[in-house]
Amino acid sequence: MTATLDVTLLRKQFAIGRPAIDGVSFAVPAGEIVVLLGPSGCGKTTTLRCVAGLEHPTSGEISIAGQVVSSPERGILVPPRLRDLGMVFQSYAVWPHMTVRQNVVYPLKHRRIARGEAKRMVDEVLELVGLSEYAERSVVALSGGQMQRVALARSIVYRPQLLLLDEPLSNLDAKLRLRLRDDLRVILKQTGMTALYVTHDQAEAVVLGDRIGVMRDGKLLQIGTPDQIYNRPADLFVANFTGATNELTGTLIERNGEFGVVDFGEGRRGEAAMLHSLNVGEKVRIALRPENIGIGKSDGANSFPARVVDRRYQGTQTIYDLDLFGHRLEALELGTAARHRVGAETQVALPREGCWAYRDTGSSSYD
Repeated sequence: MTATLDVTLLRKQFAIGRPAIDGVSFAVPAGEIVVLLGPSGCGKTTTLRCVAGLEHPTSGEISIAGQVVSSPERGILVPPRLRDLGMVFQSYAVWPHMTVRQNVVYPLKHRRIARGEAKRMVDEVLELVGLSEYAERSVVALSGGQMQRVALARSIVYRPQLLLLDEPLSNLDAKLRLRLRDDLRVILKQTGMTALYVTHDQAEAVVLGDRIGVMRDGKLLQIGTPDQIYNRPADLFVANFTGATNELTGTLIERNGEFGVVDFGEGRRGEAAMLHSLNVGEKVRIALRPENIGIGKSDGANSFPARVVDRRYQGTQTIYDLDLFGHRLEALELGTAARHRVGAETQVALPREGCWAYRDTGSSSYD
């Protein structure tokens, strides 16, 4: 049986200084996969460990299936073993002296499930994760991806009401990581399990999550669908962390509904999307994704002359470094040919829907 997860005003202070988690609130409805995304040290793993009961929050409340499992103010702290959780760690955490079947059946033995029923449940979950033919094999004879599938099978075989996953793919090589990433969402959806997943990988978050929560410095900056996070970032950090790595600075001189006119200096003006309230006359920073910059194209008000400073040919795509009125931008062009030579003058088009304007606070998105 799956369950909802509710986290309310969660705070964790380890020592003097900035808290590891600072007032984080979110909910995971039954059967949904929520991914916490952010750089190292942002508080995502600490949040997961508080939900698991492996860390004790300083304040706030955590509820699973409507039952409060952690509330320091009310003196409630349910131990991990009584929270009916499954957990998949970054390391495989399998028992090397056991076979695949012995690893997976262990939680059922602990719960005193009858032998016949336990065998049926193990066979079912091994089929689900694609390890049926490896059931009697020692886990040390498996690949990294297969060992992580064993860890996943062991965590879901007893059908916990909530599954927690702490960067489970980060120790795999790139090819295995991509394959297991795609399979993992299918497996979780087939079980209908509620899941909280932690990662620093944007592509992983987009593929796996029904919703994504972006964290920084212990705070949850934005939570929404992958489309919302990708196409309507709440602030400059979220935009930058999720791939809008280019920035332009200017002044907002006119606003017309969801769009505004930005003066970049020396008479250069362009249009940008206003994702939140900005006033005419304010300094702004524009965030741009490399793939949204059109090289050698003209697009009316948002077309400017630029110079190709460098290029990096990568087979199916080419990365260009551009000098756009004193700003260095990175642009991506798909295709098997590098069409623009270094040092060449060209035109670039910046689609206004892909130029996101944010208030300029005087620091970069990573300060």
